[in-house]
Amino acid sequence: MNTAFQVEAAEISDADLDNVSGGLSAGGSGGLSLETPLGSLCADLAAVASPEGLAAGVHTTAV
Repeated sequence: MNTAFQVEAAEISDADLDNVSGGLSAGGSGGLSLETPLGSLCADLAAVASPEGLAAGVHTTAV
């Protein structure tokens, strides 16, 4: 008895493949660090844009 799985090949269009793999998107990030004798400040920014919308995040730390 053969217990191997049966696999069938199927065609997929480029548009369908974009949807499966996450689609088209672009992103960027940046950071700033400032140190003084009185303390330090760190800030990070990240943003991603895709056909589904825009996502952005900001993180700051002060010591």
